[in-house]
Amino acid sequence: MRTFLLSLAVGAALCAPTTMPVAAQEQTQTLADIRTDLARLAGDLQALRAELVQGGSSAMQAAGGASALERMNAMEAELSRLTSRTEALQNKIDRVVSDGTNRVGDLEFRLCELEDGCDPANLPITATLGGGGAAAGTSVTATAQSTLTGQGTTGGPELAVSEKADFDRAKAALDAGDYQGAAEQFAAFTQTYTGGPLTGEAQYLRGEALIQAGQTADAARAYLQSFSGQPDGPRAPSALLKLGAALGTLGQTQEACVTLGEVGVRFPTAPEAVEAGTAMRALNCQ
Repeated sequence: MRTFLLSLAVGAALCAPTTMPVAAQEQTQTLADIRTDLARLAGDLQALRAELVQGGSSAMQAAGGASALERMNAMEAELSRLTSRTEALQNKIDRVVSDGTNRVGDLEFRLCELEDGCDPANLPITATLGGGGAAAGTSVTATAQSTLTGQGTTGGPELAVSEKADFDRAKAALDAGDYQGAAEQFAAFTQTYTGGPLTGEAQYLRGEALIQAGQTADAARAYLQSFSGQPDGPRAPSALLKLGAALGTLGQTQEACVTLGEVGVRFPTAPEAVEAGTAMRALNCQ
């Protein structure tokens, strides 16, 4: 009976919505993990109810009287509510990812139509927005950012032996004003180190080089690849802003307005959100 009371107390603590601040919870837990935990807690609660009923009146009194069943009913209702909220959140995330992926694919198709020699039929299938998942994206982004600032990281992917050197050479060409050479080197870099911690930054800087070289359509594609590869990365707000601006320059006003509008929605506190608003006014976006 003492074990039962302890289990009941633990179950109540876990089910209480205000017991633990969100910031103190495990940050790497996925929604699937949370749903599994909720299902396990529901099973434990049902087992406790069965134990309480089988124990008869003595067990009921030891658990606190008739109110024990009321508390268990309240915990079951809270578990059901949390499970529903988790499922709703998962469905919302899935819709956002699907919509974002479709928009990226549409932009890739439209940019291909603007390029000489590009056949839309040969475009690869658009990768799911965010790549390998939130946890992987976070670790890659953190590693890229720390590498660029010269700070170390723990637990993230390590750079290949020549990766930093190749990146620095391309960056040096960009800084020296060799825009075409820099664009070619960054393109080669992204093909050699696909999915590496510096790939998103390389795509962004490739876009910067192509803009300076007057190749706006290619630059827009580079910005799009930078954003879609790391939609939560350090360059994401600027890449989305530059993509919208490039689409406006190419005469794709509707797509430019939609893209620029996404900057403020996704990154409302970023400086790029203000710049995106200015650009939208210049394009007379509705």
